[in-house]
Amino acid sequence: MSLELQVMSEMKDAMKAKNEALLRGLRAIKAEIIKAKTEPGANGQVTEEGEIKILQKLVKSRKDSLEIYQTQNRPDLAQKESEEIAVIEKFLPKQMTAEELEEALKAIIASVGASGPQDMGKVMGVASKQLSGKAEGKAISAAVKSLLG
Repeated sequence: MSLELQVMSEMKDAMKAKNEALLRGLRAIKAEIIKAKTEPGANGQVTEEGEIKILQKLVKSRKDSLEIYQTQNRPDLAQKESEEIAVIEKFLPKQMTAEELEEALKAIIASVGASGPQDMGKVMGVASKQLSGKAEGKAISAAVKSLLG
């Protein structure tokens, strides 16, 4: 089942249950999917990879907003953002633990033949493609730096 169909199905249930937080998150996902489908060259389709990128972008923007609201002492808005993050993350693939990420990166470093910090670009290129959707870019970057440094 495509992400769009899953979201539509859950939206119906959320409306029946009058779950406002769930509905907000689902509407945000739906809006981004529709926007991606109408972009030039999309031909009304969104690939699974594209769907994951959309979800990651939504989570990242909400985490940034959450951080701002927390520093400005706005718990009401921070609560809404954290609720939406929880809804959106349900549709993302399971995130890797730090240990799993480190093991995967060690394998990538060995396959690329990286030996030091100067090879970070090579490793990041391969790691970003292989671990897309499974780990955040910041986490990958930090782990690569520590392994090569």
